[in-house]
Amino acid sequence: MSISHALASFLKELKFKNKVESYIMISNFKNKTAVLTGAGSGFGLECARIAAKLGMNVVLVDVQLDALGKATAEILTESAKYGGQVMSFCLDISKADEVESMGQSVLAKLGAPHFLFNNAGVGAGGLIWETTLKDWEWVLGVNVMGVAHGVRVFTPMMLDAAKKDPTYQGHIVNTASMAGLLNAPNMGVYNVSKHAVVALTETLYQDLKLVTDQISASVLCPFFVSTGISQSHRNKPVDASEVTEKPTKSQLIGQAMSDKAVGSGKVSAADVAQKVFDAIADDQFYIYSHPKALASVQTRMEDVMQIRNPTNPFAGKPEIGEALKAALRAE
Repeated sequence: MSISHALASFLKELKFKNKVESYIMISNFKNKTAVLTGAGSGFGLECARIAAKLGMNVVLVDVQLDALGKATAEILTESAKYGGQVMSFCLDISKADEVESMGQSVLAKLGAPHFLFNNAGVGAGGLIWETTLKDWEWVLGVNVMGVAHGVRVFTPMMLDAAKKDPTYQGHIVNTASMAGLLNAPNMGVYNVSKHAVVALTETLYQDLKLVTDQISASVLCPFFVSTGISQSHRNKPVDASEVTEKPTKSQLIGQAMSDKAVGSGKVSAADVAQKVFDAIADDQFYIYSHPKALASVQTRMEDVMQIRNPTNPFAGKPEIGEALKAALRAE
């Protein structure tokens, strides 16, 4: 093969690659459809606000009826200015049948979504052995199975749309947490759930690459941002057998620490929502609210690679670790 022929072949391949990659990135959101869970507050609501202003059709999903009602009224008003349609569903994303029914309604009215935001989540803390069976089921049901149901219901729709339309562009964003990359003490069930979301989303990204060049995925890993997740217990299903159970000392301490950390956060949910849309436009997989927190992720990875015991997470602020230890050991 001559040098000129080889160069021509390389340029042709490069042109094709660039063309493929441009399909993955959603370059124009106008008249596209966004499905957002946890849309009554926090990241879900902020992303819905951006979507409406971009002229997207917006599908709002939340378990909290009053918050969803307020969000729906706001997005209806905003969407009227930019030509988008609005659908609203009050449901529990941990329930497969409810997500499946919602998906069919969306497909019938708006077609396959272009942006799927599996964002709804709940938080719970305390020493891991003190987490009740009901709390394990609740946290994993919402944080893990809620994401799994969204992926299971909507990804086939998106793939079908891509097969029928070579210009179709889709993106799935799943909300994990920095807790999905770290393992802070006294918040075990939450850590487990968010590690699962990171693993699910990394696998989703790779699986999509095997079958299409038109749909991609990202994982959102926020640190401490005021979204309402620290008050997740407001939407916790009440089981008659647990009504009289009081939170343990570690759970009360975990709640207090979470409230303080989230309340002192300087990055807003609106800031993070913009990062989400920027990531979709750039086909960026990892989305961080606080990139500086990655130093702790690096330390954890070095622990793994060097086969050393987990580093003290409070090494940088030992006074916090000592205070937590003293509080838990106090009689």
